[in-house]
Amino acid sequence: MTRTTNARIAGFTYLFYIAVAFPEMVLFRNATSGERTVEKLASVAQHATELRVTVLLTMLSSFSALVLAVTLYGITRDEDRELAMLGFACRVGEGLLYLIPLNTRGLLWLATAAGPNAPDAAAAAALGNFLLNVAEWTTTSTATLFAAGSTLFSYLLLRGRMIPVPLAWLGLAGSALLIVGLPLQLAEFVRGPITQLIWIPVGLFELTVAPWLLIKGVRAPATAGGNHPSQSP
Repeated sequence: MTRTTNARIAGFTYLFYIAVAFPEMVLFRNATSGERTVEKLASVAQHATELRVTVLLTMLSSFSALVLAVTLYGITRDEDRELAMLGFACRVGEGLLYLIPLNTRGLLWLATAAGPNAPDAAAAAALGNFLLNVAEWTTTSTATLFAAGSTLFSYLLLRGRMIPVPLAWLGLAGSALLIVGLPLQLAEFVRGPITQLIWIPVGLFELTVAPWLLIKGVRAPATAGGNHPSQSP
């Protein structure tokens, strides 16, 4: 594909990813509401359809991450192939982790199982609590891969002056902030509202860079791209 095509697909996919990931998060939180694990499992049973929808949305998120891995690699590979490949690998890892709906399907089974194979109340509560924790850990780990890939691609976009410099700096700084914050969150050194606030810069970046890529595309890299005029849009 040409650089222009890659840019337009990436711009659309940024917006599509946000459009499916946000309702997925909202539906999951609504379906697992409650203070105790027993209450959360009861909520899952009452909102089983919504949780099944989240499975589909999660798969769409997975393929969005894979599409971004390919298109952003195609855009940035002429600037530095090795760094672009590392960014590609991080975004592919992010997408593959999304493809395993272990937590969602496990919670659905626990909440709706009936008959002789259904776990007793104590076992269901213990396993449900474990799955809810694993869901949180997996989300943070997946987000860390996202942050690493986003940092690398933002750096290459900045170094090659492929998008406006302030926009590229916003992506680089916002993604780097997540690289610092998410492992600290996973290790439980950081808790509370700050774990949500650190997403604001990268969120602004994606909402801005998406229409830019759709409308303006990307410039040829200022370094490597200058030696490869055939790669320019």
